[in-house]
Amino acid sequence: MEIFDYTAVIWKEENTYVSKCPELGVASCGNTLQEAIENLKEAVELYVENARELGLMEDIHASLIAREKYTARLEIAAIMLRVDLTH
Repeated sequence: MEIFDYTAVIWKEENTYVSKCPELGVASCGNTLQEAIENLKEAVELYVENARELGLMEDIHASLIAREKYTARLEIAAIMLRVDLTH
């Protein structure tokens, strides 16, 4: 069994924790921080398993072997538009 090292980015949206693996574009969620992490781990494992079964491992090879990974927090200014969904 091979062990791969991926990044988990987690944030809270209302009462749910959203988790995402940016290397693969895989996302999940949970009611707690730990649940969001566990659910993301399962989703990533299934993604890699499916990639292996479909012969797509070459497509994700770079993310499998990358040892240097960086994350940064970006702050941007944006105008928030309100959308009226009652019409």
